[in-house]
Order: sequence, then C-alpha cells, then structure tokens
Amino acid sequence: MTVPPDEIELAAAFSPAGRDRWREMVKGVLRRSGAAAEDTPLGEIEDLLTRESYDGVPIAPLYTREDAPPGRPGLAPYVREVRPDGEGIAGWDVRQLHAHPDPAVTREAILADLENGATSIWLRLGDGGLPVSALGEALRGVLLDLAPVALDAGTETAGAADAFLALVAERGNAADASGTLGADPLGQAARIGTPGSLDGAAALAVRCVREFPKLRAVVADGTPYHDAGGSDAEELGAAVAAGVAYLRALTEAGLSVDEAFGQIEFRLAVNADQFASIAKLRAARRLWARVAEVGGAADGTSARIHAVTSSAMMTRRDPWVNMLRTTLAAFAAGTGGADAVTVQPFDARLGLPSSSPHPPPFKRRASLGLPDGFARRIARNTQTLLLEESSLARVVDPAGGSWYAESLTEGLAHAAWAWFTEIEKAGGLAAALESGLVADRIAATWARRREDIARRKAPLTGVSEFPNLAETLPEREGAPERASAYSHFTSRAQLPVVTYAQDFEALRDRSDAHAEATGARPRVFLATLGPIAVHTARASFAANLFQAGGIETVSGPPEEFESSGTTLACLCSSDAVYEDQAAEAARDLRDAGAVKIWLAGKGTYEGVDAGVYAGCDAIEVLETALRDLGVNE
Repeated sequence: MTVPPDEIELAAAFSPAGRDRWREMVKGVLRRSGAAAEDTPLGEIEDLLTRESYDGVPIAPLYTREDAPPGRPGLAPYVREVRPDGEGIAGWDVRQLHAHPDPAVTREAILADLENGATSIWLRLGDGGLPVSALGEALRGVLLDLAPVALDAGTETAGAADAFLALVAERGNAADASGTLGADPLGQAARIGTPGSLDGAAALAVRCVREFPKLRAVVADGTPYHDAGGSDAEELGAAVAAGVAYLRALTEAGLSVDEAFGQIEFRLAVNADQFASIAKLRAARRLWARVAEVGGAADGTSARIHAVTSSAMMTRRDPWVNMLRTTLAAFAAGTGGADAVTVQPFDARLGLPSSSPHPPPFKRRASLGLPDGFARRIARNTQTLLLEESSLARVVDPAGGSWYAESLTEGLAHAAWAWFTEIEKAGGLAAALESGLVADRIAATWARRREDIARRKAPLTGVSEFPNLAETLPEREGAPERASAYSHFTSRAQLPVVTYAQDFEALRDRSDAHAEATGARPRVFLATLGPIAVHTARASFAANLFQAGGIETVSGPPEEFESSGTTLACLCSSDAVYEDQAAEAARDLRDAGAVKIWLAGKGTYEGVDAGVYAGCDAIEVLETALRDLGVNE
C-alpha cells in the first residue's frame, strides 16, 4: 500500500508557467483571429482583452495573487464580512416583500411565508401598498418579538411608524421588536421629486433609541438610483451620501455617533451579474467603514445591508427566466455578505395593464403585478436552497481570496468613493438631486447601458435572445401604482424608473396589438441560399433577432417568397455564397414584390437595402421593420 505524502504539491507534475508564457499563448490565438499582430508587444495582450464596467473599472482577462491580496474576515474595513473566523455564522435574514392592499390577503401571505422559511417581513404601505390603517389587521398573529418587520411607506412614513410603534407597545414587545421603520426622506426625493423630513426621520431614530432599542428608524436606499439605470458605483455613492446626511441629522437631534450609526440600514440592488453584485456589497462595507472611521464611531461599526433582487432586470416576457435571474442575484447577495435578502417573485412585472393619464415619456414603467402563492413560494425557497442545501451560509466570505472578486471590489469602492465625494462637494445628496447632478449622471449611464442592450451586447434571455412568440403569459392582478411609476417630472430631483427589457418589450406589445387587430403577426421571409449547412447559422441568427421584436419568420429559397405573405425578406447564407448569388437573389425577391431586403451579415450587395449582424442596433432594425410592415406605434 502506498502511503500518501504529508503534503501534496498542486501541479507538481507540470512545469512552472508565468504570466508571459500565458500572454504568448493568448497572442497566438489573437493572431489567428486578427486581433493581434506578430509585432504586438506581450505587455499589450491583456489590454486587448480588457473591458471597462460602466464605472470605468477595468475587467481584465487574468488575475493573480498580486492583483488584490485578501484581508482578514471580521476586521476593518469589513470587506470580508464582520464575523471574525466565522464566529456565530447563522446565514442571513430571509425577508419577503408584501404589498397587497387587502389586509386579509396580506395577513394570510405573511403567515404562510413565516411558517415556511421567511424570517422577516417587508411591508409596503400607503401609496402602492397596504393602507396604513390596516397595519394592525395585516400583522394579526405575527409574533413581533420574533419576526422583524421592515416598513416602506414613502410619504406616509410618519403615520406608518406611529401605527407600528403603537402596535408594538400595545403587545408589550417594545424591548424585543426589531426591523426598520423605513424613514428615507432623500430616497423619497429621488422617487417622487419631493423630499421627506430629515427632522422627522431623526425624531423617529431618537424614539427608537430611547424606547425601542432593537428597531432601526432609517434606510439609506440605493435602489432608486439602480432603478433609474444607474451603475453600481452610482448606486453606492448615492447611498453612502444619503447615509452621511442621515448621520448629520441624527447627531444634530441629540444621538451619539454610535447611536446614529446603529439606526441606519442600507438597501442595495443585486442582479444577475453575480460578480458585480458580490463586489458591490463588499465595497459598501468598506465605504461605510471609512465613514465610521472618519466619524469617530466605535471599532466594529459596519454597514447593515438589505439586498434586494433587481427590479430593473425583471422581464414581462418569458417571466419564468426571472427565476434564474433572481437565483443568481440571491447567490450574489449571500456570497457578498448581505444581512437580509429579498428575492422578488418571478411574476413581479405581470399584472393587468394600468391606465396612465400621462403619455410618454412620462409613462416610465410597465404595470406591476401582485405575485401569487406559487411565485412567493419559489422566491423564499430559492433562499432556503442556498442556505440549507448549498451550505453557502456555512462559509465566511465565500468570495474571499478570489483575485477577481477582490480586485473588482477595490476598483468599485474607489469609483463609488469618487462619486460620493463629488456629491458632497455639490452640497450633499439633497442639493445634488435638486440641481440635476444625480439625474444627469445616471441618465448618461442609462444611455450607454440602453445602447448595449439594443445592440444585444448585454443580452436578455427570453427577450432580446431566444424569444418565445408562442408563449402564454400567466395573468396576475394589477398592483396599486406607486407615485413614481406614472408621475410627471416636476422636479429635477426625481429619477425615472426603467427596466432593461423595456424597449424590446414595447416592440413585442406592438406586434401583439397588430396580431389581435389583424389576426396575424408581422412577418419576415428568410431567403436561404445554398446548402442547409451553409445558411443555417445566419438564418437562425436572423430569426432570433426579428422574433425579439415580435416579428415571426418563415424561411425557404427565394422562389417561395411570393407565397410567404409578407413584403420583407432577409437573405441568409455565407459570405462566399453572397458573392455569387446575393445580387441575383435580391432581384428575384424584388420582382416577387419585396419592398425591403435585408441581409444577414455585413457587406454591400446590389439590391440589398441593409444588413443585420452581431452588434447591430437591433431596436433600430426592428422599429424599421415594423414600420415597413405597417405596424402602428
């Protein structure tokens, strides 16, 4: 029997490989693709494969130990969670959102969640949610000393907080009730254009410290900036700026520095870009640790973070894919060390259409739907699986030591801090919102992201890629509208609410309306040239692109165009076949009645009007095609 050695050397049978050797091998590949030349210096190879995030953070193809040495868990600046050596690992708080206006329905859903894996409740009250007057009925049977409650009442925060605190005191839970009252006056300004009262938020914080020691009063919410199309650093910088503004208000109201820090919770969005979301939460702790250091807070002060799966990434089309998006986002939240996580149900953007008195561009958001029991069950079970089956919560900082995650965290923290200081120089977040500084910055980022989506550089599965025109969407009851959903922009402080899929979904809506009115969808004929092995790749590409706009496709040789029932055609084959056949095929199609001829690929050919290719503006192509087919806007 062979006795294994005490130490096993990894890769011992392989000769050492350095970075330059890797660069040489990559250069060989890039030369074959034409991206590099024989005389391209090795030092430039990585630059050819490096891209930048929307915050200008480089995303390199290779990371090594030298890029970002990891820190120690539990020590400042708390990038690697806040529990030294895994002490007291207990996972995270599974927080379910409820917004149904009927208190009986909300109560039933709350109890079902708490009995089946949820550990806290997030209640949307007032505008767009449960009436404040029904709070007591909705929480009947909920043990407030065991289940934390987070309120989200917008302009009715003061009344909702008073009602909740009265309920807590009436039940004798003042010493044990936990959660947050949700006061976020600057977040309110970003959502509806008019800020809430900083003095009112501070008064609630003082009351919590004095009478309800486990409750927090204030939320520094970054999601309005994310929902407007902002970048990770823009969301982080604005959230930290809000937190600093709240610290000032709370200390001016008489709280100590440590008491003020203890009253603030952050709310941040996480999406399907798991590494960026992981880095965002880790960077948030680093940023807030720096604020705590400068502010003179006690050692051990760290940001408490409530992570919410992104609303902007959710789609109405092929909503089942949202389950996959939220699973990735929830994984990122847990890996990034969130203290509380909310997974939005996959059907959150479904519902009966809501009428709006405001025409575009003010109609910024599709109607939201109220999730059913199945959707809520999947949402909470997603977290249960991550906590219990994957053992994610049994590891302190699972991303720690990943050189990519460490480097991305570092770069994002610096970008967010630069944005935060720019906001502070402008007079603080309230002034930066009112002046339009925040709106202009985020609008520029959204324009870049929107173009990437339009060109399918940022693909949306089931929407811009692999759409299902035959899908039957589940029906959901429409949710009450929040003020930000369909409101006039009366202040530069107010930010729009966008979704990544909105442009493609608007085209699909036009196609649906046309099909309902005429009995048939708009159609494009894919004129295939040459053998099937030659034309299949580009025919599949073209079909995928046109279907993303709700345009169905039929294919066949050019001679079948006349019976296709459309006036638009798209040639599909290889470049070699195009050289021989494209011009003739275009003439044949034109003679058969084609008014517009596209070509799958690049190149100029006689009789061809335009091309569709990887990286083209798919939204522009689809809008043109729908217009040519007589589909009304």
